[in-house]
Amino acid sequence: MRNSKVTKEKILDAAKREFADKGLGGARVDEIARIAGVNKSMLYQHFESKEGLFKAVVEYAYLDIRKSELALQLGTLDAKAAMDKLIRFTWQYYLDNPEFIRLVNSENLHKAKHIKQSSKVLAAHRNYVSLVKSILDRGVAEGIFRENIDPVNLNITIAAVGYYYLTNSHTGSVLFERNLMDSKALEERLLFNIDTIMKLICLPPAEV
Repeated sequence: MRNSKVTKEKILDAAKREFADKGLGGARVDEIARIAGVNKSMLYQHFESKEGLFKAVVEYAYLDIRKSELALQLGTLDAKAAMDKLIRFTWQYYLDNPEFIRLVNSENLHKAKHIKQSSKVLAAHRNYVSLVKSILDRGVAEGIFRENIDPVNLNITIAAVGYYYLTNSHTGSVLFERNLMDSKALEERLLFNIDTIMKLICLPPAEV
């Protein structure tokens, strides 16, 4: 059982890179098997088909970020510190896991066909929305956040301010004539993201 688990993880890791680089259509099962160090029959034994493997990779990618967010223990912090930590985490996760962004892009091309089939991903995402809602509610109770902020729209905004910057870093660097991936530019962008979100959700100083 342990060997089977290790083999499955090797296949998922190799497939994550192949699918992130080439998408479902361009990825090759032969190459995934070669990188994982297994034969194709072993791969199909675990995942049945190339599309089944892609579904497993996308599911694993979403579950990993949701699991990592839970590990932040945001419920132990005051609301503003929790939101700050969540924004920082999301940005850094995107930087550390560029495959995640590319896999999300690929799944969108397939109109979310694969995550629609995953009760695990949907349940984990509901929990994430509930987590953000609890931070917002805590902030209202603490007298620092505005009332009636939609946690879904806030989730989308937190993702978007980092996601767009990184997915368009090549074209943006040319068009804006600055290296958007320079370490100084990345730090400035993180601070801008935090400031943007906080201004969106916090009460004006005069009302606190």
